[in-house]
Amino acid sequence: MRSFDPMNLAAAFVSSAELRRNRPALFWGEQIFSYDVLFAQSQHLAGHLQSSLSVKPGDRVALWLKNRPEFVPALFGTLMAGGVVVPINNFLKPDEVNYILADAGIDMVITDASMSEALAKLSALRPQLRFWHVEEFGGTNCTNEARPLPTRSESDLAVLIYTSGTTGRPKGAMLSHGNLLANVESCRQVLAAVEADRFVVLLPMFHSFMLCVGVMLPLLVGGSMVLIKSVHPPKNVLMEILHHEATILPAIPQFFRTLANAQVPENFPLRVCISGGAPLPAEILREFREKVPGIPLLEGYGLSEASPVVSMNPLAGPWKAGSIGVAIPDVEISVQSDAGEILPTGQTGEICVRGGNVMLGYWNQPEESARVLRNGWLLTGDIGHGDADGFFYITDRKKDMLLVNGINVYPREIEEVLYKFPGVKEAAVIGVPDARKGEHPLAFVSVNEGVQIEEKALLQFVREKLADYKVPRQVRFMAALPRNATGKILKTALRQQAG
Repeated sequence: MRSFDPMNLAAAFVSSAELRRNRPALFWGEQIFSYDVLFAQSQHLAGHLQSSLSVKPGDRVALWLKNRPEFVPALFGTLMAGGVVVPINNFLKPDEVNYILADAGIDMVITDASMSEALAKLSALRPQLRFWHVEEFGGTNCTNEARPLPTRSESDLAVLIYTSGTTGRPKGAMLSHGNLLANVESCRQVLAAVEADRFVVLLPMFHSFMLCVGVMLPLLVGGSMVLIKSVHPPKNVLMEILHHEATILPAIPQFFRTLANAQVPENFPLRVCISGGAPLPAEILREFREKVPGIPLLEGYGLSEASPVVSMNPLAGPWKAGSIGVAIPDVEISVQSDAGEILPTGQTGEICVRGGNVMLGYWNQPEESARVLRNGWLLTGDIGHGDADGFFYITDRKKDMLLVNGINVYPREIEEVLYKFPGVKEAAVIGVPDARKGEHPLAFVSVNEGVQIEEKALLQFVREKLADYKVPRQVRFMAALPRNATGKILKTALRQQAG
């Protein structure tokens, strides 16, 4: 039985807000947003979506926003109108966003004025688009108008999260109200989250990790968010944590290295740190425990298709370096062979997940859905094993993927763009270690006979079409890329050359 009874996310938020009207829900610099204010803004947005923009239950609404307080009413207001939220990576370029909007059948985008240049380009690509800027939310002056909520059940679609795909095109992971409510409750239990907790939000709110753990979890259990205005320099984050007495910090591994090398005061209020989005290197864990004693740093694991949290090292211990921890409550993990056989402890296979948090499938992609959903299990594409204590370890990736600042990047998507550049004959992209970002893309290219390509021009071409974090740091030109007997490019050989 979860700590909140409503059958959908909108009702859960309304119930939480009604219980805590004047309590702080979100800190933004010196501004404090109460539950009442966020609720009123959400109501205002829901009403506008329904009456002025004709959004009906089940309609998809995109959120293309940077981290800012209005993200919260944009999220819950859309849900209160019965809409399906499609959070879009604000680092993407208009061409990339246009693909997502077309795939999901979206004509309504909630955005902000800082995106005006990109919005102009997007409008040219998709003239029928309607935009509503969060600057029009009415600040704190929205009236708390009573409005009946559309009937939405746990099985109804709530959020559509697009994840980069091995085929070069992102796929929309369909998360129901029940999926997200289940994951929020599991995370509440595993973190022992209570009303007094204040969650630091410094990672992008469009990311499934922050959407669940940084936004939904604190607001549905009655806690609050400490939304960081700027992460540069890192001491800004330390000052915000101290000033607002934050207690829980979810972040990616690279941030914890930065934190370990900062001057963390003895009266630091954090009670727990959670590392997610990418594997936590043992060296960063060692540094953190040595320099920031008394605050546990717990590695977890998840993926958008699982709403997203799957496992975590237990709050009370034991903590095992290199392990993604144990399954969170109401989630099962197994290690399976390619044939679907559950393997015994210690044997290596594909990490598979089962539970109420597992997605409904991919939007309009039944074949792709069938590939990853087998006999009630979600196939993660990660390779690993479990131990006798129920802890799991990831040792490899089945999918050709790299992680840049905790965000999935699939080489195929970059390669598709490289191939469009005149004169490129072959292209392959691999990930190489990066002390600051975890990994960064490195491109290998061969060109047609008699053609010369400038690296700068090629990278600029990629930068115009893909988000900056996907752009390779460097291009290495080769006479021919190494291939096996069947003609497949040997990325293992390229990784050796890159080493």
